[in-house]
Amino acid sequence: MGEESVERGNWGSQLDFLLSCVGFAVGLGNVWRFPYLAYRNGGATFLFPYIIMLFIAGLPLFFMEMALGQFASEGPITVWKMSPFFSGIGFAMCIISGVVSIYYNVIITYAMYYMFVAFVNLDDDLPWAKCDRINWASAKCRDEPYPRFAELNETKAMDAIRTDVYENSCIHDKMLDDNFTMKLNETFPGVGNYDELNSTIIRNDLFEDCAKTFVSPAAEFLNNYVLGVNEATDFSDLGGISLKIILTLALAWLLIFFCLMKGVKSSGKVVYFTATFPYIILIVLLVRGLTLDGNWAGVEFYIVPKWEKLLDAKVWGDAATQIFYSLGVGFGGLLTMASYNTFKNNCYRDAVVVALINCGTSIFAGFAIFSLLGHMAYVTNQDVSKVADSGPGLAFVAYPDGITKLPAQSLWAFLFFFMILTLGLDTQFAMMETVISGISDIFPHVLRRRKALFTFIACLVGFLLGIPQTTKGGMWVLTLMDWYSGSYNLMFVALAELICLMYVYGYKNFCSDIEMMVGHKPNIYWLATWVVITPLAVAFIIVIGAVQYTKASYAGYIFEDWVQGMGWIMVSVPIAAILIVGILQICRYGVPGCFKPLSDWGPAEPENRTGRYAFMDTGIAISCNDPLPFTVEKGGKIAAINDGVNGSYHVNTGYVHHRESPPL
Repeated sequence: MGEESVERGNWGSQLDFLLSCVGFAVGLGNVWRFPYLAYRNGGATFLFPYIIMLFIAGLPLFFMEMALGQFASEGPITVWKMSPFFSGIGFAMCIISGVVSIYYNVIITYAMYYMFVAFVNLDDDLPWAKCDRINWASAKCRDEPYPRFAELNETKAMDAIRTDVYENSCIHDKMLDDNFTMKLNETFPGVGNYDELNSTIIRNDLFEDCAKTFVSPAAEFLNNYVLGVNEATDFSDLGGISLKIILTLALAWLLIFFCLMKGVKSSGKVVYFTATFPYIILIVLLVRGLTLDGNWAGVEFYIVPKWEKLLDAKVWGDAATQIFYSLGVGFGGLLTMASYNTFKNNCYRDAVVVALINCGTSIFAGFAIFSLLGHMAYVTNQDVSKVADSGPGLAFVAYPDGITKLPAQSLWAFLFFFMILTLGLDTQFAMMETVISGISDIFPHVLRRRKALFTFIACLVGFLLGIPQTTKGGMWVLTLMDWYSGSYNLMFVALAELICLMYVYGYKNFCSDIEMMVGHKPNIYWLATWVVITPLAVAFIIVIGAVQYTKASYAGYIFEDWVQGMGWIMVSVPIAAILIVGILQICRYGVPGCFKPLSDWGPAEPENRTGRYAFMDTGIAISCNDPLPFTVEKGGKIAAINDGVNGSYHVNTGYVHHRESPPL
């Protein structure tokens, strides 16, 4: 093994790499985003566009990034030597991963805090199980089930409506409005005054705005106690720092540091646990969920198709976006992890296996989650649509609320949030390693020798930049970053990758590089997707994202326009990095030089520099528009360089002269 490879590091085993990829790809999005999107977009119907988008967008990009990183053994910034103009892609990847890492570790912080709370309450009920905590429960807090009107006679139903579920004064006021009563008579003829109302009429949508607004104790606990968001005004006044959150955040960053301080040698061992443990918990949650009353209501919501949804472009847009984010393409994490592989590793097999595991995990998690949500809807006498949510609302409100309905609730809560922690850690490892490796590859002689120190500094910077998210309004900051930092810019990064590798460097050359590693060229499926289908799919995602754009918000609070502007800055900075670095490379190498491979482009290890990359050990400099496969050898043997004349190549002066057509 060459000196450079020893300095940079390699995976301890192939299983280290495979589990790290699984851990990176299978993250929080599989648990808190996929089930919600599946429900919102027609349950089982959503699986069809989801799987289609996996094969036309997700998997091709996944394999492309993995193959590129393994071939060059370079990080995301220095790997673009095949076309220096596109070096900004690496900077964009590191910026996106760095920004996402900042708020992602805050989510891990919340999971750790909930896990600690569950642990100290193992002998008692969870604090968010009831509305009896005067320090955070408001008048709107409700922990009792809604009345089951189907099981009540009319007298009891009306008593429940007037005293418990609806504002009686609101109903009275509506019945005094002539315009309202005319509208009411269109649906219920002959009803003209308050005394003629019954429970069926009042529960109609016409009286919906008279229904009392209740908040679950889990939501009150999160917003009023854990976050303290009720003490913040808006983005101009985020409130003070929460001591319990900032200390837990510091602990979370220390955990990341100790797992990454020795590079992939240390993180590769941690994933043996963090990548497998979530599956154990998901299986346990599924088995337990399927034994609870009302579970079928949730499962039915998840699996019953609504075929008319297939005609909705939004369903396809959501499917494409979810598979894109779920696999983690565009972040640089796949490229970084693959760069620590041995050159001959079968990255083709790994890409397919990991992508299918990721997709299967999302579908499997849906069953576990919706069986639990079905039971939650049953206990609270609500429709499943009323308890389903997405993002932090699902992970820290719906799930904790549902867990309080289980026996040994504190134990289940501890295990659940431990699962959230392990899901988040794997992804956080990969994103931080992307930033650390990317910068280290620029200054290898300085930073690689001080891996632990540089990792500590990177984690310290991440902690300091995360402090605003530990304020009372910190969830607003987190939501803003989550809304914008890993959105449109990822699509532009993926599109730039495809243009660089398929159209500038050339898909033929890229396929030849893959052949050197796995022993065969990619088949027609990969070529068709890389060259035509995937670029169109990515462009489709960009267009759908623009059409469906909504302003960032949290719990009904739509952020101010200047705050949205800050979000768009997060979107534009990585894209600007691609353009700015491209311009600098034009100034450095000129045109067309900035679009041609540099002389040191190719495999990192001397033993792998065969075929057209043999010149790297001869000291011969090449300049070619399309570096076709050729062989260069030294010591009385052939040394050949593509001359671009009729697709042929010849031997340089000083070596045995030879000329022939390149192999097809």
